[in-house]
Amino acid sequence: MIKIWKECPLRDLNSFHVEEHADCIIEFDQKEDLDTIFAEANEPSKWFVLGGGNNILFTQRFDGTLIKPVGKAITIKAQIDDSVIVEAEAGVEWDDLVEWSVSNNLWGMENLSLIPGSVGAAPVQNIGAYGAEAKDVIERVHCFNVSERRHRTLGNAECHFAYRDSIFKQALKGKVIITSVEFRLSKSPQPNLTYGDLSKEVEARGGTSLRNIRDAVCAIRRSKLPDTAVLGNAGSFFKNPIVNKSIGEELKAQYDNMPIYPLSESKCKLAAGWLIDKAGLKGFRKGRVGVHDKQALVLVNLGGATGGEVIDLAHEVQLVVKEKFGIEIEPEVNIL
Repeated sequence: MIKIWKECPLRDLNSFHVEEHADCIIEFDQKEDLDTIFAEANEPSKWFVLGGGNNILFTQRFDGTLIKPVGKAITIKAQIDDSVIVEAEAGVEWDDLVEWSVSNNLWGMENLSLIPGSVGAAPVQNIGAYGAEAKDVIERVHCFNVSERRHRTLGNAECHFAYRDSIFKQALKGKVIITSVEFRLSKSPQPNLTYGDLSKEVEARGGTSLRNIRDAVCAIRRSKLPDTAVLGNAGSFFKNPIVNKSIGEELKAQYDNMPIYPLSESKCKLAAGWLIDKAGLKGFRKGRVGVHDKQALVLVNLGGATGGEVIDLAHEVQLVVKEKFGIEIEPEVNIL
């Protein structure tokens, strides 16, 4: 079913809760609806996919059409040896899918608990947390190519997944709409407890189990990240920078407690939150916006802020980090 709204306020449709408007919002719950929405006679001239609104910052009125998938079906497609193929429609809340997988004794998603947003957004950003990424469990992605007006399926390798990146942010950006995603989950235990204090948190709950891992991840996230209902935010605003190993080693020699994560023989990943914190910006406030006092990666709307005010703060954070460490940090959030 297709539903259309005109002159739409966006405050309740973005987790920063900024006051902006869109010319039009179109909801759909069947992939075939896109054939109608993008029929040649009435195709929107300017459009953007709005999922849960958790990884987006509106800085002005959107003078176009926001396309919102709302289908919420979760289906077991196949069982192959120890694996289960699960298809979830794009409108499913990501954490609802993680809870479903844990409740059904299926391994692979538990470390990604409590990440806000929808299933359709997960492949775009290649969401990740606590040593896991969406690409680790994505089997294939179903989408609609707007310019070609056809439905297509991309296998994992075709998605070109990288750190917080994919083909959907590169070659296919603004060209396709994800309608559903298939995941390969495991019936056998595959715990991943190597990241940070996760192992200790799991042991405190009685040992390694799917439920304990999910509960531990949720507890850690809630202790660090603000509730969007209380403070407008989009979770981690910046990506962790990837640098040459030699640069990481130079910084590590200056700051022996700096976290550093080897990625290859030549590259390593730094913790953007640590850099922001050590630059003296954790808890920093500027008018109606600020850096969260428990997690420096998070920029918050303290009440009534505009998207422009958030962007100004982000630029200031980037500048201070660059001046202190010589490292450039990039936004993870989509800015419109």
